[in-house]
Amino acid sequence: MYKKSLLFFIVPAVIGVSSCRQHYELTDISRSRILIDSCYDVSPDKEAQAFLAPYQHKVDSIMSPVVGETAEYLYSRKPESPLSNLLADILLWGGNGFNEKVDFALYNVGGIRAAFAKGKVTYGDVVDVAPFENKICFLSLTGSKVRELFSEVAKLGGEGLSHGVNLVISKDGRLLEANINGKVLDDNATYRVATLDYLAQGNDGLDAFKYGTDVVSPKGNNNNVRFIIMNYFRDKMAQGIAVDSKVEGRIIVK
Repeated sequence: MYKKSLLFFIVPAVIGVSSCRQHYELTDISRSRILIDSCYDVSPDKEAQAFLAPYQHKVDSIMSPVVGETAEYLYSRKPESPLSNLLADILLWGGNGFNEKVDFALYNVGGIRAAFAKGKVTYGDVVDVAPFENKICFLSLTGSKVRELFSEVAKLGGEGLSHGVNLVISKDGRLLEANINGKVLDDNATYRVATLDYLAQGNDGLDAFKYGTDVVSPKGNNNNVRFIIMNYFRDKMAQGIAVDSKVEGRIIVK
């Protein structure tokens, strides 16, 4: 009886130790963006519909107005993408409303939280893409600090940069070349930059922004970046233009 009992305890212990030695090792991570569109409404949940009904009309009245249209599906990713390019271009365009002559603009890819499907763009779509209370911000940086900024962008693997900026970065995150509006970056020049107030504080690994001077950071609600995006779409819609953006080699990885 003693031998059987001892065997009963020893065998599971041996199995347990053996199983602890077996483990899985993570070898790779991959991800993709899933576009949530009308195809998910084919079989609606009736309980969920009933629960949401009292709130839906009010929310729809705010979120459903159309502000513009896109010519293509616009998504974001690093090092460069149609949507990150577009949003940086919109910040550059936004400078016109503040009498700012901007040399380039930067929009962080991490702040882009959705994509624009092809077709009509609503107020709610813009809120999905730019959900944060970020304001547009203008500041001046010396050329040497811009070089630091672009080096930080290279280390991060890319960010949204406006048309006219051309960077060559290495696969290990080093800045190799930098041009602004057709000219080699001049360390002794001064550049006017448009960005988000959040980034202007040196957040998201962009420490060089902390050295900005002549900072202009409008505080009114209408200066929220999402409203500037909406105004851009409305302006294009008034001209009968569907908004489009392409990857054009603003950031090249070698």
